[in-house]
Amino acid sequence: MKKTVRSIFQLVADMDKGLLISTIILFSFGLLNIVTASSSEATANNTSLYYFFYQQLKMIFLGVVAGIFILNIDTKKYPPFAVLGFVTIGFILFYLSLYGSDYRGSRNWIKIGPVRFQPSEFAKPVVIVCLSLMFEKYAAKLRNRKIPHTDLIAKILIVGLLFPVIIFLQKDFGTMFILLMTFGILFLASPILRLDKVRAIGIMIFVAVLGAFGMYMGKGYILSAEQLDRFDFFNPCQKYETGGYQICNGYIAINDGGIWGLGPGKSKQKYSYIPEPHTDSVFAIIAEEYGFLKSTLIFLLYLYVLKRIINLACKASTLRGRYMCLGVATYIFMHILVNLGGLFGVMPLTGVPLPFLSYGGSFAISLIVSLAIVQRVHIETKRQKIFK
Repeated sequence: MKKTVRSIFQLVADMDKGLLISTIILFSFGLLNIVTASSSEATANNTSLYYFFYQQLKMIFLGVVAGIFILNIDTKKYPPFAVLGFVTIGFILFYLSLYGSDYRGSRNWIKIGPVRFQPSEFAKPVVIVCLSLMFEKYAAKLRNRKIPHTDLIAKILIVGLLFPVIIFLQKDFGTMFILLMTFGILFLASPILRLDKVRAIGIMIFVAVLGAFGMYMGKGYILSAEQLDRFDFFNPCQKYETGGYQICNGYIAINDGGIWGLGPGKSKQKYSYIPEPHTDSVFAIIAEEYGFLKSTLIFLLYLYVLKRIINLACKASTLRGRYMCLGVATYIFMHILVNLGGLFGVMPLTGVPLPFLSYGGSFAISLIVSLAIVQRVHIETKRQKIFK
């Protein structure tokens, strides 16, 4: 027991303190804010004021347990876990596509007792790890101009695109877009030769057009009416009764907050105006209660977290570690961009959670696991320098 405790303390000592402290601050603020943001939802459901707080706390605890497990495993031992995770999540997603039931407009939820999980959230760190391991394993071959790379690139494309395709068919456009963009950044940064990248992109575009044509011929449409409506995100307040009410009420909340905010717990828009304000639109409630100046601190913390992860990527002692950190940074950035972009009305509102702050157990676990991977990369880099 003492040895285990000592091992955990040693891991904490070797972690990147700046990243660790900033993420603890963000998670703590997110938990406290969930209490106020979810108060109207708790009242409507006739549950305790702290119901969503405790639910989120449980998921964060599960994420920490999973994170400790990951921190104790050397990244060179990741391959079997990555393969197992990829196959398991792939099977679950495929099964849900065929036999799952729609929930919140998509078919990628699974219910275990009273709790719902979104397997597609766990796909994100799994894909990042799988691609990073493949890039390291095949780096020398991919850079060798004297041998063909078709089979290797095909494997990479399958790993990177399989989940986005399945999730698109499940009608979860936001998760699909984030996975696709994460793969895109990793693909562009990969050791694949530039000419091979151009050819692969051309093939992907051709296959996408062919697939879209096949869907149109088979179903008569590519995107559902609900998905198409989300692209009409301009001037939401003029379309208040036909789909623009959530974004418009978000605008009202942010405007009411002004510079200094109404004060913690004093939001008005969370009362039946913004649906489920503790989830996708949580930043609107934060801006209303804390105001512009205090809300800016969240952006500064986001920038700091992303900067730390990118710095750790640049310093990583292994190629796989570099890509893992880059993938996690992209993953977090895309969630911030898609969530706030939808809330501010500059892109479609797709219903993805805001990192650290939104209520959502699957995403919280996935985020903690991803951060643990980054910390493991840093631990290995630090220890390697010490032993040198």
